[in-house]
Amino acid sequence: MDCTSIRNAAGERLDATWHEAQGSPMTGQENKPYVVVIGHGVTANQDREWAVCLAETLAAAGFHALRFSFSGNGASEGRFEDSCPSKEVLDLGAVLDTLQGFAVIYVGHSMGAAVGVLRTAQDSRIQKLVSLGGMVDTADFAERKFGSLTPGQDFMWDKPECPLSQSFLDDMRAIASVEAQAQEIQVPWLLVHGSEDSVVPLAESERMSKIVEPAPELQVLDGGDHVFSGEYARDMAARVLSWLQA
Repeated sequence: MDCTSIRNAAGERLDATWHEAQGSPMTGQENKPYVVVIGHGVTANQDREWAVCLAETLAAAGFHALRFSFSGNGASEGRFEDSCPSKEVLDLGAVLDTLQGFAVIYVGHSMGAAVGVLRTAQDSRIQKLVSLGGMVDTADFAERKFGSLTPGQDFMWDKPECPLSQSFLDDMRAIASVEAQAQEIQVPWLLVHGSEDSVVPLAESERMSKIVEPAPELQVLDGGDHVFSGEYARDMAARVLSWLQA
């Protein structure tokens, strides 16, 4: 599939990479071939090690995969200062618009997982959902990680390419939490979280596994960090694949 011309509502091109399923593609509802859409977290992009590992693992097992960078991130067009969950929900919708004829599974990491919850709660095109180190409490995250910084002057995690904007903070605070939207999700849902995640507390995934009906499945990677470094990327990918195959 040609995914070089995906554009969001603002006309910004979203950088994306397609991984063709090997062998006979796995199929979902109405016998449509599955595609697993992979979205990253705040200040990241589609080329993170865990994302590439997951896409390659899935493609080798018969799932099409599409990883992409939200607008303003990586090689996607747009300003990073405009990046926020609400805009990324629209970006994800634009990606889904290009996937007619496919059965869509969405895998989101960190803030990308919160975006997945917000999108899935309103968009029936997502048939299965996976959250990796998934953020739930957006306002709490913004305060913990960036509350001491000055918007327009300081950088997120000291990355010069990632200036902190007031619009990001305002959106994170306005959303506050995706807990209410999570309770609207009726599709199969997998939560994967590292026990040593220092960015998004494991407790957020544990809470989702207890308050949402039907309950999402929670798998904890003992020793895993937020970005599934090293061997944990392969472990995470194997768990996601096993869940999808089951």
